[in-house]
Amino acid sequence: MKKISRFFIGCLMAAAPVLTSAGELSLKDICTGKYSARRIYGVNPLNDGETYSRLSDDRKQIITYSFRDGSRKDVLFDVATARDVKLKSIDGYIMSPDEKKILIQTETKPIYRHSFTAVYYIYDIANRTLVALSDNGPQQAPKFSPDGNMVGFVRQNNLFLVKLLFNNSESQVTQDGQFNKIINGLPDWVNEEEFSTNRSFDFNADNTMIAWVRYDESKVATFAFPWYKGSRPAKEEYAVYPGRYEYKYPMAGTTNSTVSVQTFDIKARVIRTIKLPIEADSYIPRIRFTNDPARLAVFTLNRHQDCLEVYMANPRSTECKKILRDNVNKYINENVFHNLSFYPDRFVLTSERDGYNHLYLYDLNGSLLKKMTDDKLIVSSFYGYDATDGSFFFSATRADDPIHTAIYRTDGKGHTVKLSAREGCHSAIFSRNMKYYMNVYSNISTPYVTSLCNRNGKTLKVLEDNKELSARLAGQADAPREFFRFTTGEGIELNGYMVKPADFSPSKKYPVVMFQYSGPGSQQVIDSWGAGSMGGTLYEQYLTQQGFICVCVDGRGTGGRGAEFEKCTYLNLGLLEAKDQVETALYLGGLPYIDAKRIGIWGWSYGGFNTLMSMSEGRPVFAAGVAVAPPTCWRYYDTVYTERFMRTPQENAAGYDRCPITQADKLHGSLLICHGTADDNVHFRNSMEYAEALVQADKPFMMLPYNNRNHGIAGGNTRHHLYTSITRFFIENLK
Repeated sequence: MKKISRFFIGCLMAAAPVLTSAGELSLKDICTGKYSARRIYGVNPLNDGETYSRLSDDRKQIITYSFRDGSRKDVLFDVATARDVKLKSIDGYIMSPDEKKILIQTETKPIYRHSFTAVYYIYDIANRTLVALSDNGPQQAPKFSPDGNMVGFVRQNNLFLVKLLFNNSESQVTQDGQFNKIINGLPDWVNEEEFSTNRSFDFNADNTMIAWVRYDESKVATFAFPWYKGSRPAKEEYAVYPGRYEYKYPMAGTTNSTVSVQTFDIKARVIRTIKLPIEADSYIPRIRFTNDPARLAVFTLNRHQDCLEVYMANPRSTECKKILRDNVNKYINENVFHNLSFYPDRFVLTSERDGYNHLYLYDLNGSLLKKMTDDKLIVSSFYGYDATDGSFFFSATRADDPIHTAIYRTDGKGHTVKLSAREGCHSAIFSRNMKYYMNVYSNISTPYVTSLCNRNGKTLKVLEDNKELSARLAGQADAPREFFRFTTGEGIELNGYMVKPADFSPSKKYPVVMFQYSGPGSQQVIDSWGAGSMGGTLYEQYLTQQGFICVCVDGRGTGGRGAEFEKCTYLNLGLLEAKDQVETALYLGGLPYIDAKRIGIWGWSYGGFNTLMSMSEGRPVFAAGVAVAPPTCWRYYDTVYTERFMRTPQENAAGYDRCPITQADKLHGSLLICHGTADDNVHFRNSMEYAEALVQADKPFMMLPYNNRNHGIAGGNTRHHLYTSITRFFIENLK
């Protein structure tokens, strides 16, 4: 009865609001975005190299601005003056290569993390006409041909072509597309999620061919989850009986989609299949036409994901030639495909072949021209190449300073200059001629500052400094944030940050809430406004106002420190990561102002997994923990992500057997599990199977399911309820 009573009391407390004193942060305001920093979205550098376009804040106009001084130049699109179609606002836009037309995105409906359907309109800038791209239903992933006279898109898993010079005539390229069977031109669920893409087709340079990846997922097992009526939004069709959603989801060690590359001769209307000499279970994360219309670059990965191969294919003859093979120890990071860039006679790839992520320049035959970056730098993002002087522009961290990111230029002679002066984290959008860039800067206590800079890093104009947000937070969020380093009992130096109460007293003993993610290559300990579970360390500051000290430490397996540090968790996910969080708790418990008996830990997704692993590590250092949407057995997660770090269960049974479910009997501390019932990524099944293991191990716990919510657990009041529940749980169990 005592356990039962405690459970119901806990549920009631979780549902109750957390009180906020005058002058303190409001959790409701944090969750509803009142403290969100202003950013400039929808930026598109234009062909002249001097201007860029962006979507207005009210989403009613597309406006051009000067890269030199930020001055407003022209209105390319305005819902008030567009002819023929009346729109209240738009969701996004795509410029044609010649910048004479714009695809206007409306009625957007998300599908998975990157995919969505939308109704697109073709806007002619000169005469302000707005006509539907298609009258036959919403579209996905539209793309202009290089001459701007055609648009390809996907509908219901088939590829379509619209010819703008022929009265927008629409033709269907493929006929075999079918939900849960065949997909043409779009990635399947696992390729979309783990290779971060929502389009798998491209036009060649002379507008005569289209190439696409065809995914045959007919042999992939189906996963299903229930739909209930719910609310925000309500699904009225399930008001009496629940429904279900079924989709193809390949779990570790099971069958993937069979992939192939096909081409379509637009004039002859002939479909051909490229003769790729790859293993049947290989991946094709990207295809890209070069400036030569007869050369299609196809990027492939073997199933172990430790070998990247690049083929040049002729779209008509279908013959292939392997031009590059990059074997990397353990696995190739997925970010190689984000930094892929082609130029008329060369292309750029990143690689960790020497232990750190660097830029490499190749000709179109795959011959290495040069390594473009300094050994001391770890490239984060590649921004572009200036053919006039051979300069490369990119962002990077230093292996000895992973919490900061700066913008760099490396000239044709290999001399590298740091362009960003302020210490913190920087990202950039460069003009087409690489003469200017829009810089977004922040640090852990400074909201995002967006500026225009020249190619030497000189600030030309500050566009947004978020001073209003800083003023609003003054007096409400002034808890000190400090970075620190410590060495674990195993001799590993780790980086962390600590947020202390504004009225911190070294003579008091404080409870601690540790937040972490811990997944391979991730970073939470960064000198950026993006730090913390909701950015700005605002939730952490809110917890300090409830009397906690908040701490985050990046353990082994996290990014920014090179391949050796990141890949040391290979084949053993959760082992070293859990040890390092336990070591963090032991270190904190030795500080004079921290109560070692009142330390909690929490995390989301991989962070939820590592919360459970850390609480079951064997050393009873955590009094409480919260796992949000946690994977609890890697056999339940997808092929691409899991096998990248663990290989298959058939090859690595021992690694897969080390998981929260098998360690349920070792759990120490009070536990709250939160999970959305419609999570298409980390299935609710993970929490249910783990709950059963806890029941059989006679371990008490609390669990909060969120109806019809996906991995983000949001919608209506959901996010506020979630964070209120987490807060109440830590107050109940640590104070």
